Amino acid sequence: MEIILKTDNENSIAKIIALAEKLNVAVVQISPKKLDKNEKEALKNQILNFEATTPSSFGDATEWERNERR
Repeated sequence: MEIILKTDNENSIAKIIALAEKLNVAVVQISPKKLDKNEKEALKNQILNFEATTPSSFGDATEWERNERR
């Protein structure tokens, strides 16, 4: 089983790790990857220029909205 906990509170994490050690539970800490400026820009462009390759499974949103407003 795996549980992911996220917090900026170092005190809380320290308590959780101490409890895990008492319970013989393995603790793996993973720091978030920091992106450099080029990686951030590439990700931003990928998001902004996204185009779906298949039609939406929800149908045409404009048509749905028109029907709802009637």
